[in-house]
Amino acid sequence: MTIHVDIVSAEKEIFSGLAEMVFAPAELGEVGIAPRHAPLISKLKPGEVRVKISDKESHPFYISGGLLEVQPHLVTILADTAIRAKDIDEAAALEAKARAEEILADKSGKIDYATAQAQLAQAVMQLRTLDRLRKRGG
Repeated sequence: MTIHVDIVSAEKEIFSGLAEMVFAPAELGEVGIAPRHAPLISKLKPGEVRVKISDKESHPFYISGGLLEVQPHLVTILADTAIRAKDIDEAAALEAKARAEEILADKSGKIDYATAQAQLAQAVMQLRTLDRLRKRGG
């Protein structure tokens, strides 16, 4: 049994297809959505969305936040930004992490801590998603 999954960002459609299960970083913690799941709408936190096609195949994506809408036969993820894990630019993520850490270490009060912390969290989540992809041999 499968459920249709659409992952869309402001720029483009990232994924559209059938899956056995979808895992997403909902506001209150990770959720797993199977076919015929009860309708649900939730905000998403930055993190990994995993679309499980079968026992042998799953597709990880990094999202920077967004909305999850579940209907009995359709899961829609409206992401602020969505990147296939294999397309994450590791060098850019590492650079963004270093830059954000530098900004947070600057105690002169000239910076916006909330923005720097958000940038750091995004970079760390991208790197984690990439790391998990490697461990799964993707």
